[in-house]
Amino acid sequence: MVKILHNKLFPKSLLVVCSLLVFSLAAQAQTLSGRLSERSGRKMRLGFKLDPGVSTLKAQDNGVERNSARFYFSYGILADFYLDQTGNYAIGSGIQISHMGSVMQYQTGLGLDDYNAAASEYDIRLQYIEVPVTLKLRADTEHDIGIWGQFGGFMGVPIRARGNVISTPEFYETKVNIFKNINPLAAGLIIGGGIDYPLTETLTGTVGVIYQNNFIDVTRNSKWDDGRINTNNFVLRLGVYF
Repeated sequence: MVKILHNKLFPKSLLVVCSLLVFSLAAQAQTLSGRLSERSGRKMRLGFKLDPGVSTLKAQDNGVERNSARFYFSYGILADFYLDQTGNYAIGSGIQISHMGSVMQYQTGLGLDDYNAAASEYDIRLQYIEVPVTLKLRADTEHDIGIWGQFGGFMGVPIRARGNVISTPEFYETKVNIFKNINPLAAGLIIGGGIDYPLTETLTGTVGVIYQNNFIDVTRNSKWDDGRINTNNFVLRLGVYF
């Protein structure tokens, strides 16, 4: 009797398990298909981001040294333009306002004419409007988390440049306008990666790490006589796509 009961229960149990497995796979496929079809029906997505980080100015020649870095902060619009139907390839762009700088030590004879009679320290604070253009690659995982990486460049223009200057222990001048002494163009490299995570049906959070390097000399050499000064920014990407 027990053997007969066992023979009847086993096929039924197997049928139930197979049915549950099929339904589970179908649900996962439907979820993935929904995500892909949602992206495939769109040619782009927009978002907003806040990027805290660390900013440094790096001197390439002798006579100028960095005393300390400054807090980096950037905010602006994210825009991904899809290149394929699944949304796994995109051109990443947007527009952002970036704040950066460093505290730099100049030897006697270097730096701005008003302060180069003695060794001077400049607390340089810069503000730029920047437009990044990168190739963005993205892959979905089974837990609805998207993994992305990007590589490309950016261009920008300064909109504000100020500095606090100490040229002698007795002389300290704050908020010196150095805008005319800064190069009018910035351009460089962007590389980074991170994850996308669905927050709601319409919102997707994004978190990543970005490195940004400016190829162009920040300070006008004819004004500062300081060789090449480059910016390096290490950024934490915090954003949301709508």
